[in-house]
Amino acid sequence: MLDRAARLRRLSEVDQDLIRLAGDPRFGRWLEQVTTTGGCAHPIHLSGSTTVRDTVTGEVLHHYDTAAEPGERLMVRCRNRRATVCPPCSRLHAGDTFHLVRAGLVGGKNVPDAVRERPKLFLTLTAPSFGPVHRADGMERCRPRSVAITCEHGRSLRCPAVHAPTDPLVGQPLCSDCYDYVGHVLWHAHAGRLWKAFTDNLYNHLAARTGRTRTGLRRMVRLSYAKVAEYQRRAAVHVHAVVRLDGARGADDPPPAWAGTAMLAGVVRTAATAVCLNTPYSAAIGDRALSWGTQLDARPLRSFGDHDALADEAVAAYVAKYVTKGAADTFAGLDHPVTAWEDIARAPVSAHVRTLMRTCWRLGGLPELEPLRLRAWAHTLGYRGHILTKSRAYSTTYTALRAERSQHAKGDDSDGPDTTTDATWRYVGSGHTPGAALIAAGIAEDQARNREIARQELTGGRGKEEP
Repeated sequence: MLDRAARLRRLSEVDQDLIRLAGDPRFGRWLEQVTTTGGCAHPIHLSGSTTVRDTVTGEVLHHYDTAAEPGERLMVRCRNRRATVCPPCSRLHAGDTFHLVRAGLVGGKNVPDAVRERPKLFLTLTAPSFGPVHRADGMERCRPRSVAITCEHGRSLRCPAVHAPTDPLVGQPLCSDCYDYVGHVLWHAHAGRLWKAFTDNLYNHLAARTGRTRTGLRRMVRLSYAKVAEYQRRAAVHVHAVVRLDGARGADDPPPAWAGTAMLAGVVRTAATAVCLNTPYSAAIGDRALSWGTQLDARPLRSFGDHDALADEAVAAYVAKYVTKGAADTFAGLDHPVTAWEDIARAPVSAHVRTLMRTCWRLGGLPELEPLRLRAWAHTLGYRGHILTKSRAYSTTYTALRAERSQHAKGDDSDGPDTTTDATWRYVGSGHTPGAALIAAGIAEDQARNREIARQELTGGRGKEEP
C-alpha cells in the first residue's frame, strides 16, 4: 500500500496532468475524442489519413487526417471484452454478443426469421472429475460421510460444513496431492478437439438413429452452434452451447420433418459419452484418455409458447453477460500471459489455480508437449480456445455487427459502391495519462448512468431487457 507521501505525489501528478490537459487550446476536441470512445479505459492511438474518392469522376468526397488532431493522433476503442480491463468496451462487446447469439435463435442480422421454428437445444457439457473438491450445494453439507475416511496422504475426505457460494474454499481440492493437475491441464489443452469430436459424433449418431449413412445425412441436415466456455469454481472449463438443426444449406433451408428437437436431444448424451481422445505420449507422464464429464444437460429452446423450455433471449443475454467477465471473476487464472516462473508466484490467485498454472509451465517444458503451447496459455490454465466460438452458418459475425454500427454512427453513404477509399494508418501508442484516465472514467460513468435512465424510461422501470 502506498504511504502518505507517495499518495500525495500521485495526487499531485494527476492534478498537474489535469491542468495541462485543460490548458491545451485543443482540449475540446480531445474531450470529444474521449467521449466518442465511450470513455475507453485503454484506447489505441493511431496516426494517419483516410481519403474517399468517386471512382468515376475522381472527385475527393471525404478526407480526414490526424495532423489537425490533438497530439496528431486519433483515439479508438481498445475493444477488450473484459469488464475488469475496460468496462465501456466490454459493454459494447456484450451487446454485440447478445445480437450475434440472438440472431441465430430468432432471426435478424441477415439470418431468416424461419430459424425460430428450427429444432434447438441449449447444451451444457462439463469436464470430468480430477479429484474431490469442496462444494456449495444449497443448504446441503459439502462432503458428508458416516465414517471418517482419509486419503493415502492422510488428509480427510470428509467435510461436514455447509459452504456459502462465496466461500473461498469452494472449488478447492480436499487433498491437493491427490488432485490430478496434469489431467486437468491436458483436458483444457484438448477442449477444442473434444468439442470437434462431439459435433462429429452428433452426425454419426443421428445417421445411426435414422438408418442413414453419415454422407447421406449430411446431404439433408446441418448442425450450427454458438458456444461459450465457462470456468467452474474448481477452475475447470465447461461448455454452454446453442445447437440448431437446419437443412443442408444452412439457415435458409429447413430440415426434414423427421429431424426434430426430441431426436436431437436423444443423441446428445450418446454422442458425448462416445468421445475419447488420447494425449501425445510422454515418458514423463505417459498418455491420457480424455473424455467429457458425466454431468450433461440438454434443454429445448423456445422463441414463444412452450413454457417448459428455455427462452431464446434469456440464453442470449446469459451468454452476453458471461463473455465480459474477467479472469478474477471466473476462476480462470489471469487476464494476461505470464512470461516467467516467478510471475506465477506473484499472481493474485488461489493456491489451486497457482498449482494449475505451475503445472502448465512444467508440462510446457516437455518437448513432446510443445505443440500444446502450455506455457503461453498458463494464464488460462492451459485452455487455448476463445471464450465464444460459433459455426460459420449459425448467424452473423462480430465484424459485420461492428461495420453496421460504424456505418450507422457515420450517418452517410459516402462509402457506396462507386467510391474507393485510400487509408494509411500506424500505431503510435495506447492508454491514458493519469489525468486523462480520470476524465475518461468520469465520461464512462456518465454514459452508463444515462443509458440506465433511458432504459428505465423505455421499460417503465421493469429492468433490463437486453445487455
